[in-house]
Amino acid sequence: MALLHDATISPRKDEIVGPWLRTRPWWDGLTDRGPVGTFRLDDPAGEVGIECFLFGSATGSTLFVPVTYRGAPLAAAQAHLLGTMEHSALGTRYVYDACADPVFVATVLDTIRSGGRQADLLLRRADGTEVVREPTATVRGAGVATVPVHDPATGLNPVDGTDRTTVPGSGWTLTVMRRLGDAPQGPALLGTFDGGADLPLAVVRA
Repeated sequence: MALLHDATISPRKDEIVGPWLRTRPWWDGLTDRGPVGTFRLDDPAGEVGIECFLFGSATGSTLFVPVTYRGAPLAAAQAHLLGTMEHSALGTRYVYDACADPVFVATVLDTIRSGGRQADLLLRRADGTEVVREPTATVRGAGVATVPVHDPATGLNPVDGTDRTTVPGSGWTLTVMRRLGDAPQGPALLGTFDGGADLPLAVVRA
């Protein structure tokens, strides 16, 4: 379960993510792009927010952009910090490229291995009442018991390519598809949204 807050955020998420996108080697230069779906993954420890955006374009590819939200800086990850935002309920939040966040990678591997899915969303309003919110994209793991485990306390060094980000681990590699399309073979996290069904978002290979 991912707990969301009815809160004000400054700067807005798009004001943080948008400029960063334009610095990536997998950015295709298309500006006629908007969100076609989002989903959350659940950090079992409840400390790190994991939000995954899908940005579509009428004339280009769909981009997969996962980010993490932390209440304190992630050690040795300054190069992967998108920026900070002030959250009226949670205070200062540090926004990272999720591919460099070991909690995101550990959670993706767990989801692929267990055949899990996106987190359920619970919105807590300012008056304390809570309501379930439906995600605009869904994901499911392949359910392959041999997928490795990653220690969420162990740092990572992702490598950006022209259409994907590669995250090397101990005896495994996680490929995160930045431009959805031709993905490598292997156990995958599959996404469904308005415009696509069961598309590989992340693939693990030993």
